[in-house]
Amino acid sequence: MADDLDLNLLRVFDALLETGSVSAAAGRLHLSVPATSRALSRLRRAMNDPIMVRAGRGLVPTPFAHQSRAQVRALLDAATALRAAPADNPATWRRTFSIRINDGLAPVLSSRLTARIAAEAPGVTVRFVAQQSKDPEPLRDGTLDLDIGVADPPPPDVRSRTLFSDHVVALVAADSDLGRASELTLDDLVRYPHVSASRRGLTRGPIDDELDRHGLTRRVTAVVPNYAVAALLALEPDIISLAPRVLAEHLTRRGMPLRWHEFPLPLPEVDVNLRWHQRLDEDVPSRWLRAVVAQAAQ
Repeated sequence: MADDLDLNLLRVFDALLETGSVSAAAGRLHLSVPATSRALSRLRRAMNDPIMVRAGRGLVPTPFAHQSRAQVRALLDAATALRAAPADNPATWRRTFSIRINDGLAPVLSSRLTARIAAEAPGVTVRFVAQQSKDPEPLRDGTLDLDIGVADPPPPDVRSRTLFSDHVVALVAADSDLGRASELTLDDLVRYPHVSASRRGLTRGPIDDELDRHGLTRRVTAVVPNYAVAALLALEPDIISLAPRVLAEHLTRRGMPLRWHEFPLPLPEVDVNLRWHQRLDEDVPSRWLRAVVAQAAQ
């Protein structure tokens, strides 16, 4: 006879799909590994499906488990909302949020968010996820609670709010010739090597299109996977690293020996958006977190 599906089993299901490991799921749920293994056995009987199957050294979800993930997450969210409904005090919450964030924004927003959350909601944990893609599916299936970055218009079931607009600037070492200059010139752009940040390894961008119009070409010496590495390379003299202005301002305010210049070319502004799935519209902790993110972005 199949076991009844209680919330504890659903939490195990969710943790297993999130971690892909019995031991990691046990750690997240504060259970022993044998207890988590027994729970997986009960899940398999109750759902009449293997749920997780071996793939190399890890486990991967079956098609049924993958399809059921969003439903299970929705049930857990509903249960959390019911339990937390009488208490709107963040200090009483016990919850983990997953936020996908652009690497140019992570140093700026994560420090502000963690300080605020630690002060107001000590039982809340925020897990920051690198933006390897802009796929909205993780918002739908509950893998992500929030997505922060630049993206295309969202699908109808994904909500979006513009946090601010930003553009790329030139980050240079403060004690270099470029750092002591009053401004960056077109000649500087051609004379000095550039470092670009691109997770796809791209060497061209809007700045190259503008330089083409002037019959000029820049020299990209290195392409790095994120803006944090680009900022570190900017500490070397006579190198121009591209970075979002919000990150450049944050690093210089924090005392890093850097300076930033506006490019002597018209470059496009981009909107940085906050996104979430519509199922979290009325969830009180999620609404609180979105408000905290918006305040941190200001």
